[in-house]
Amino acid sequence: MIRVATAIAVLALLAASPAAAAPLPRGVTADRLVIDKSERTLTLFWHGVPIKVYRVALGGDPVAPKRRQGDERTPEGLYVVAQRHENSEFHRALHLSYPNPDDRARARAERVSPGGNIEIHGLRGGFDWVGSAHTLFDWTNGCIAVTNIEIEELWRAVPKGTPVEIRP
Repeated sequence: MIRVATAIAVLALLAASPAAAAPLPRGVTADRLVIDKSERTLTLFWHGVPIKVYRVALGGDPVAPKRRQGDERTPEGLYVVAQRHENSEFHRALHLSYPNPDDRARARAERVSPGGNIEIHGLRGGFDWVGSAHTLFDWTNGCIAVTNIEIEELWRAVPKGTPVEIRP
């Protein structure tokens, strides 16, 4: 019973967080995204100014950069939004340009596949009810996850070609 009450309290606090409370103004077009893995945040920049911060979940083994396919790590480095997937299994998704030339060279030197398919995405179909509580765990295979409401905001504000920096 105490576990259920604690879970409900945590969910209520997360739902009341500032990221959930302040919608992104319409008409904003991001000129840069910065993901800070240690802080578990994604910051949207507009005209060079940070305008909104989102809490994120990362890959299941988030410390250190992605080294190879299947390591469940979120990469670190400079990328761009290469594609936009409207009907992703994770609601919507912004596909990143991972692996970049540095990632490919490192993987080649280590004789491994760098992997791919790294995205900023929402929650898997049927799990949107989890909302912000999904950030309590790093659960992706190396992607950056936000709520479905947040990916809708990002979808409107982040065009193909937007630079993305992923910091340790």
